Order: sequence, then structure tokens, then C-alpha cells
Amino acid sequence: MDRREILKQYFGYDSFREGQEYLIDNILKGKDVLGIMPTGAGKSICYQAPALMMNGITLVISPLISLMKDQVEGLNQAGIHAAYLNSSLTPGQYRKALAYARLGRYPIIYVAPERLMTAEFLDFALHVSIAMVAVDEAHCVSQWGQDFRPGYLKIVDFISKLTVRPVVAAFTATATKEVKEDIIDILQLQDPALITTGFDRKNLYFGVMAPKDRYGAVKNYLDTHLGDSGIIYCLTRKMVEEVWEKLSMEGFPVTKYHAGLGDEERKNNQEDFIYDKKPVMVATNAFGMGIDKSNVRFVLHFGMPKNLESYYQEAGRAGRDGQPGECILLYGGQDVVTNQFFIENNQDNQELDEITRRIVMERDRERLRKMTFYCFTNECLRDYILRYFGEYGENYCGNCSNCLSQFENVDVTENAKAIISCVEASRQRYGANVIIDTLHGANTAKIRSYRMNENPFYAVLAKAPVHKIRQIFNYLFLNEYLTVTNDEYAVVKLTEKSENVLHEDMRIVMKMAKEQNHPAKTEAGKKKGSGGQVGIFTEEESSLFEKLRQLRLEIARVEKVPPYIVFSDKTLTHMCSIKPGTKAEMLTVSGVGEYKFEKYGERFLQCVREGLQ
Repeated sequence: MDRREILKQYFGYDSFREGQEYLIDNILKGKDVLGIMPTGAGKSICYQAPALMMNGITLVISPLISLMKDQVEGLNQAGIHAAYLNSSLTPGQYRKALAYARLGRYPIIYVAPERLMTAEFLDFALHVSIAMVAVDEAHCVSQWGQDFRPGYLKIVDFISKLTVRPVVAAFTATATKEVKEDIIDILQLQDPALITTGFDRKNLYFGVMAPKDRYGAVKNYLDTHLGDSGIIYCLTRKMVEEVWEKLSMEGFPVTKYHAGLGDEERKNNQEDFIYDKKPVMVATNAFGMGIDKSNVRFVLHFGMPKNLESYYQEAGRAGRDGQPGECILLYGGQDVVTNQFFIENNQDNQELDEITRRIVMERDRERLRKMTFYCFTNECLRDYILRYFGEYGENYCGNCSNCLSQFENVDVTENAKAIISCVEASRQRYGANVIIDTLHGANTAKIRSYRMNENPFYAVLAKAPVHKIRQIFNYLFLNEYLTVTNDEYAVVKLTEKSENVLHEDMRIVMKMAKEQNHPAKTEAGKKKGSGGQVGIFTEEESSLFEKLRQLRLEIARVEKVPPYIVFSDKTLTHMCSIKPGTKAEMLTVSGVGEYKFEKYGERFLQCVREGLQ
């Protein structure tokens, strides 16, 4: 079979997505490749399809057990023999898998990087033909990547021990210029075919909120999205427990995940989420990498992540099926302090020398600063993210909270002068909260102890709402009229531009939201129990979708696989749209290949027929 026949036969797609064919063709020519493609763009097909056409085994280096298990289940469901080798296997299971692999049973084997240099695995690798080494989540090889893993540095040592060098293919969803260069250099890719298909996920809505009651905002969101699957990320284990407990008591179908839980509880909770027994997951960032759950409709962040790479990767777990998804960050001022603490006490880079460790820490502080700017910019949120990754477009996407809000240009020169003058009069010794409290005239013990109530600018902005003062303050940071020190206390400092504001006739105009904004996207056009489908289907199609989803769930429970492994929501949606009545018509549905039709096709055809009666 050629690559297009394989695409249809095993994966059920009629055509390749952007970048896939280019990477596959270069792999088949024997060239190294690097693919930088957003979550949901189909990176895995770029190495799975050629693996079925090459003579020898494709080893896929993967960072997490959950990722391997998910991918292997999906391949087996598509009729492709695959296996994984990691610490979840007993010694007996591991030896049995290696024995089958030696016999050539598996064209694709997933393996953890830490396993590569063990004596048993090396003995296996030296006595079989390895055609390709595919490195998934390749940003893990870089110290500048958001998930640096020292185990990834062993990949090159492993490849160097092989008798014949295989094709090396690397893939990642998020990579800045530095990370991309690191991947090529550290993995020693040889004249690689390189493609970046773009970081934009047009199906995702991005929003930032700063509610006084973050839990109340989450509850209200879930009330209007009953039936949808989603993830709620929290910064700490304690916060996970608090949010999970409150939502559970309110009757929401939620589960939880963080590193403080036992292995068995984490495994069971993760499976409850994947199998849609409890479709909402409350978790720390320990959860998610490698979770290929295609029907996640929303990702809420109950607090700001420490960098944009992490945020975009976590938010990108919504809408992997190409259907609409919502990514909303609930921001609070304390989030910056929490993340600064994480950076200062980071234990992940202990293997680095002291100079390099300090350089990495400084880079982490800078990335936190840019993440913070994302939370209070009034510009297009999507454009802000894309610019961070080196893509430039129009400053309007029409699908983020800023683009859907009404703004007006406001001259804030006098307020800006007051803020800068207060910083200058206090001799640049305090943080943002002290300056804002001083300007607003707060009569607190801290203000009195610092004698800021004697500052000449004390209470000069007493009539302005605190949130407006903070908005202007943030704008001054974002545009480098002020800066903060990268240390524990984040002291506010003046810049050359702040001098221009005070001593030259410079006007400062900023976009500020009007008091009456458009209704938030998350509150509009949704009905309880929608399952994410309202506005897409007619009433008849909506009923059919639920029947198809129920059939999928029944099959998944019998076969003990996640429902989306049977068919994705996108495939079910396509069925509702074209309403197939024959095998030929069913095979035109995106995601239905010959193998899956033989397993499930007639049952779904019958369900469509009955649903339309």
C-alpha cells in the first residue's frame, strides 16, 4: 500500500493535513525531519504511516506512560500491531513484549527515554532492524523547553550505539527559536527536513478573566456547559483539592489529579476522565501530557501558568478533534507570587551546573513576565500568543475575549504621571501593591509602617477604582514605562521611558474596556445539557448525535477502551451531517477506515437508520 491507501485503510482519512505529506515523504527518502505542528494537527500520523511502509521497527520515544498507552490503544483499534515498553509492565510482561518484538510482530514500539540505555533493551535493539527513531514531545530535550527532561539527553547516546543509524524524526507542538535550534543540535539531526505549520488553533476561543470570585466563575461556567468534557487546571495541590471538593458537593461529575495522590488513585481518576465516567478533571499541570482525549471542549485555568509554552500546551488539550473549544484563564494578582516561588525553588534542574542553572532561572523569570503581560493586555490574545512563537499576523482574530469586547481609547497621562511619580518619590523601594495602595490612600498597617502615608502622592488617585489604577499600572509595565526586579520581592523600578513621561510633553493613550461590554462568549448561545453541540445541529441531528454517542459508549465499555478511541466526536458529527445509509457512504465519513468499518460500521449504520425514523 502507498501512503494514501494507508491513511484511508487504517486511519479513515481521505487526505493529509498541512505538513504531513511533506514529512512522510522525507522520512521515506531516509531523511531526518523536524515537525513543529500544533496540538491536534496530526503529528503522530507523520511517523505512524511511514512506519508501516519501512523495513524494520520504528521506536517512538515518549515521555509519559499515559501517552504511550493511549497511542498504542488507538493503533491496535485501527488494526495496527503496536506495543509499549515502560515501567507499567511487570518483568514478565516486559520480556514477553520484547520476545514478540524480536519476532517482528510490532512495526511500532513506544519506549520511555530512561529505558533506552538499559542492558536488556540495548541487547534487543542491537539484534533487530530499527528503521526510525521518532522523538515525540521533542522540546523535552531542551533546557529552554517548558518540560526539560534529562532522560531525553540519552537518545543520542542510544542512537550512536546502533550498528546502522536510523532515520531520526522529531516532533513538538510548542518551540521557540531557541528550543528549535536545541532540538536540531542536541539530537544531532542531519540536514533535517524542517516544517512549521503554524501555531494557530483557529477552533479555540481564548479568554482572560479576573473575577473577584474565581470559584463562582468556574461554577457558573460548568452550569452552562453541562455534558461537556473539560479540564480545570490549578496551580497547587491544595487548590485542586478545594475546587474538586466544592464541585463534587455541588453535584458536578468531577475527578482530580495531582502528584500527591497514590498511583492507583491517579490511574483510576485518569481513566474515569478518559472514559467519560467523570468528564471534568480538576488537576495540577502534572496531568495532561499525552492525554489524547479528542472531545475536551474546554480548558479553564484557575490561576496563571508560569509561561506561555505551558499555557498553550495545556489550553491546546481542548478541541483536539477540530471542533470548537474554549480556553479561559482566570487570573489573580497572587498568581505571579506563587509562580515566582516555584521558579526560585525549582528542583528540576539540579543536574545543571550553577551558572547554567542561574541562566535558566533568569529565562524562567522573563517567561513569567511575558505570561503576566498576556493576562492584562487589551490586544488580541491569539495574536499575542502567536507573536511569542514568532508568527505575525493581524491584531484581530474575532475569537478571543479582547476581540469580542468593546474598547475605547482613553488618555491616562495624568494617572500615569501620578503612578511614576509615586515610584520615584518612594525611591524605587516597593512592589506594585504598595504603590497602588499608596495612590488609592489605603490606611493599612503596612502603608503606615513603610510611612507611605507621608508620600507626596498618597491618595492622589483616591477617587479612581483600584482595578482601573491596576490596569494603567499593567499598561505601563507592558510598554516598558516601568519595570520590576526579577527577585523575590519584585520591586518596581523606573526606566528611560518613565523619565520621558515626567519631563516631556508625552501623552499616554490606552485601550480600556467600556463599562457595557458584549455578553461573554461563554455565556451566549449555550443551553444546559448541550454536550457542546448546540448551534451545530438541527433538533433531529442533535438527537441522532446522542444516540450515536450512546452506542459508542456501549462499545467502549465492552472493549475497555476510551470512547474516542472507537470514534471521535468529529466523526460522529460528520455521521450526523451526511447520514450514511450504505457502506460506501459510511467510508466517506472522516475517521472511518476499512478496518473500523468491519468492526463497527454496520452497528453505526443501523443506529443512523433508527435515529432518522
